[in-house]
Amino acid sequence: MADFLVFITLMRTATIKRKTKETEISVELNIDGTGKYEVKTGIGFLDHMLEQLSRHSLMDLKLTAKGDLHIDYHHTTEDTGIAIGEAFAKALGERKGITRYGHAYIPMDETLTRVALDISGRPYFIWKVEFTKPKLGEMDTELFREWFQAFAFAAGATLHIENLYGVNNHHIVESCYKGLARSLRIAAAIDPRKSDEIPSTKGTLGGSL
Repeated sequence: MADFLVFITLMRTATIKRKTKETEISVELNIDGTGKYEVKTGIGFLDHMLEQLSRHSLMDLKLTAKGDLHIDYHHTTEDTGIAIGEAFAKALGERKGITRYGHAYIPMDETLTRVALDISGRPYFIWKVEFTKPKLGEMDTELFREWFQAFAFAAGATLHIENLYGVNNHHIVESCYKGLARSLRIAAAIDPRKSDEIPSTKGTLGGSL
């Protein structure tokens, strides 16, 4: 019973509702989940990527988005990144006990992508990914950069993504999301040796090293 109570105490969850003149988004996030997802953005390919994010990070994600898709997919894509990032930051709380750093190399057939992450509260973003086509399905490939940047700044994360090589644009994008997922899974994990401490020599995260 004691172990069960400790597990419940460590469940890190958050709910975010974001409404603008362009989008209306609701997010429920559980960092300590099992990778369950229910995603509805109105953009098929984005749904597929967010499902990958949930499945491979083991975060439970429930997201619904209504956006001005009659204009284009930009606002909905960017705002889902912001909303998920805000939910992640809220669920982390003061970030006590987290491993903090995470990285992953993700191969998908001919593609290899590297993702490195520091969930320090200090937002920064590096994107070294190129595409050979302007669209995947009906989605502009340039919007993927917007999603990752929005997530990084809302989550308070330093995020570096580099596609080392690849040909298939679908594989390139999917490896980026899976790389983020695996990096988040590592970085957000509680370090049992320092579960009661902030992982910084300054004793705080956000604007510190």
